Order: sequence, then C-alpha cells, then structure tokens
Amino acid sequence: MSAPRVLFVCLGNICRSPLVEVVARKRCVEAGLDVVVASCGTGSWHVGKGADERMRRAAAAAGFDLSAHRARQLRRCDLDDFDLVLAMDQDNLYGVERLATPQSHAETGLFLEWSGAAPPVEFPDPYFGSADGFTESVALAERGVAGLIERLRHR
Repeated sequence: MSAPRVLFVCLGNICRSPLVEVVARKRCVEAGLDVVVASCGTGSWHVGKGADERMRRAAAAAGFDLSAHRARQLRRCDLDDFDLVLAMDQDNLYGVERLATPQSHAETGLFLEWSGAAPPVEFPDPYFGSADGFTESVALAERGVAGLIERLRHR
C-alpha cells in the first residue's frame, strides 16, 4: 500500500497550513509513519511567497523550519492527487468542496475535527491578531497533528 497523501488547506498558504505541514512532516517521521504531506491555499494572492514572518518566528521557536515554504493555490487535481484534503476552517473547506467533482478521490474535512483534536473545530487564523496567536497556532498544530497520527495509524 502506498503512503497516505495529506494536503492541508488554509486561505493564503502563509500561516496555518504551512505550519501544520511542517509539524506533520516532522512528527510523522518521528512516529515512523510514511506519510506524504503538503499545503496550499484557496486564495491566489500569496502564490510564490514565503510563510508569514510572524509564523516563521513562532515555528522556529518550537523547532520547525518554514524557510523553504512557498505558497501555492489549491487546484482541482489536488482532489485526485491526495487521499485527504483537510481545511483549517469552514470557509476553506467550502472552497475545497467547490472544486470537487463526483469523481474526486480525496476525502475532505476540517483538520482539527478530522484529527479528533477539537475543540475548536476550526483552526483560528492568526494573520490579523497578536503575536500570541502565532504561538497558540503552533500548540494547536501540534495537538491536531498528534490526533492525525493516531487516526492514520488505525486506517
């Protein structure tokens, strides 16, 4: 059986989804799980840009490196190329589901809800908040990824 492929989706792909991607990549390796992870955004305005500097700092403080990240936009083919497409919030899940066709392969859902890490069900966007929001995002990503790993072990 091939490695599960998981795509994390937020709005601009510069804060939440790249953070969850790097946390998941590191924690899955540590757990001995062969999982392919990636991230993208439903919006196009940050395509090609790096992660938000505030998120890079918060992630680095927790031991995660976002320096290589470059934002990309969700594509219809992602719903065939990935097994799981997990959105950070309901608005982004709606964006994912709008692209789905009856033939789409991927299972979709909210990252925190699917991973069993809720509440909250939605992963708050720290972009317009205080610096504390970015640090809180790292802790929430860790919690969600721990739940994701448990779910993937039992799939």
